[in-house]
Amino acid sequence: MKLQQLRYALVISKYGSFNKAAKKLFISQPTLSTAIKELEKEINISIFERTTKGVRPSREGIEFLGYARQIIEQTELLEERYINFKPSVRQFSISTQHYAFVVNAFVDLIKNYQLDQYEFNLRETKTYEIIDDVRNLRSEIGILYKNQFNEKVLNKLFKDYNLEFHELFTVKPYVFISKSNPLAKKEIIKLEELEDYPCLSFEQGEYNSFYFSEEILSTISHKKSINVNDRATLFNLLIGINGYTISTGIISEDLNGPNIIAVPIESEETITVGWINQKNIKLTQLAIEYINILENITRKYVQGL
Repeated sequence: MKLQQLRYALVISKYGSFNKAAKKLFISQPTLSTAIKELEKEINISIFERTTKGVRPSREGIEFLGYARQIIEQTELLEERYINFKPSVRQFSISTQHYAFVVNAFVDLIKNYQLDQYEFNLRETKTYEIIDDVRNLRSEIGILYKNQFNEKVLNKLFKDYNLEFHELFTVKPYVFISKSNPLAKKEIIKLEELEDYPCLSFEQGEYNSFYFSEEILSTISHKKSINVNDRATLFNLLIGINGYTISTGIISEDLNGPNIIAVPIESEETITVGWINQKNIKLTQLAIEYINILENITRKYVQGL
């Protein structure tokens, strides 16, 4: 078993494709395939299984890649300290629902570390893709919410995919609306008061199930509804057409501007936001630091609600 083979396997896992990994590694695909076949033969497991969308780690492969990542991380630290005297490229990936506080923490992580070289990935994406990214080690952690409605479905997926959910905070739901919205001066908003306003939601693509909706109360029908892909578009529509969306109540004026406010909604529901990771795989130091920053930021926001 060679360090180079471990690095190859980690790059394949990251890109979900032998072809993309070979291009990233500047080697031919046959060379890469041969190296992985030799590694699999030596350790007597299949690290990857092929799907219609590319490749993903097998159940045994996920465990193997977890160990491989720890070995490569420690090797790079040794090389940095005793051989190269140069900082290695640090890598860290997150998949998340559309939360501004996740971006706030990401910014603070980069500022705190002041790395000369790094390759970070922050994916604001669909709920199922967050789970799939962490399952297949494309992201080290994923950030999403659970509530009474979706937790049975999500917990089953977490169990099937060997994932753990760690709670960050639990809050009552709020509506995000423009400051100019006629409802903006209310201390609390009732659901029926929202009927004439456009409801804005993040679309979930292929896995467009109520259980994967990023907004709670997803089974309620609306006279006007708009699905969007990104946070900037959603906030523009909140202002432009007096739309609304239901979320945690945590909003960042630095990222979203001063024209959006959060107002409590009359509901017995709660939202529990947390992060997921692969069980029995040690988190990297960057992941640990990021989670510490995220916990501190969300604690301050929640106390302010």
